[in-house]
Amino acid sequence: MTETPAARHHREQQAGSLTTGNHILLPDGRRTAEIDQVELEHDDFGSPALVLASLSGGGTLRVAIGTMVTVVDGAHDDVTQLPLPADLPEAAPLMEAGTAPEQPAAGTGPLAVAPAVVLPPLPPTPPAVNGPGEEELALIPAPDGTPESVVEAAAEAHPDAEGVLLLADRLSKGVNFKSGSCLKDLSDLAHELFVTLKDADGALSVADLLTVLPYDGNPGRWSSVEASLALASYICRQDGQDKRAEVYEKLIRTPENQETDAFKARMAAKVRQRSLNEPNLYDKEIFRSIDNSNHDAEREWRLLRLESLLFLRAHGGSETIGMTELERRISNELEAVRA
Repeated sequence: MTETPAARHHREQQAGSLTTGNHILLPDGRRTAEIDQVELEHDDFGSPALVLASLSGGGTLRVAIGTMVTVVDGAHDDVTQLPLPADLPEAAPLMEAGTAPEQPAAGTGPLAVAPAVVLPPLPPTPPAVNGPGEEELALIPAPDGTPESVVEAAAEAHPDAEGVLLLADRLSKGVNFKSGSCLKDLSDLAHELFVTLKDADGALSVADLLTVLPYDGNPGRWSSVEASLALASYICRQDGQDKRAEVYEKLIRTPENQETDAFKARMAAKVRQRSLNEPNLYDKEIFRSIDNSNHDAEREWRLLRLESLLFLRAHGGSETIGMTELERRISNELEAVRA
């Protein structure tokens, strides 16, 4: 049985409660469109202010969060034509941003039409990020023995380093690459070797146990791999191994290649760039620790700040922090935590 527009159920709701899959009545009052993606923009006080609803048929609708919109149940097409009231002329079609409405022919009176929906252009498609090829991956050497033997070698090289020995003792029971806690211990061991003991070679050999792991979609496990990739990239850059560093920097962008939908990829790139421009550098926590003369807490927060800076460094900096400034900050943090 063919559904008629009259059979559809209409309801009013605030724009802030719109979700993916809702069919809404467009501002021209005669068409509906399905929402494919919803994003909130905040005002300068951090409160949600504007809803950006991307439509399945293309384009984005900007609606104030408190505006009441009409949601239509039973619509299935991307854009659905609703019947015009008898006393209204046909409305103007949807227009892309930057196009002008069609003018009436010369000698005719003004034509009263419903206002058209002007849709802003989509954000630019993010550049494709290609993963490293086989020749590039060959620049990362295979581990010298089993993962357990690599850890044991690091512990033997630093028999008086309590932090290394504690981590090595836990890992000596067996390295399980499916365990998030095991990956975290390996990442911590690599950072302990480089940051505290200045053992770049030992740190790189441990980090490489993680850098070759593929992205499996688990953010918890990937965070340890990501931290090791950033550390390995920095060590290689400092050692003049730029080609090898580029491999790590390509690998750290692996999650950015996973989204196949063009619009979702654009939105993900926008969110990712925002996080790079506004990184959490733990300023409040560090200043609080300094005020309380808590040197242990200050060092732990500075280590987290160092990881954030190394991550930014592996991404080539951001729009707010350039590479020169990043190098200076990383050097300062290394000096502070090693003191």
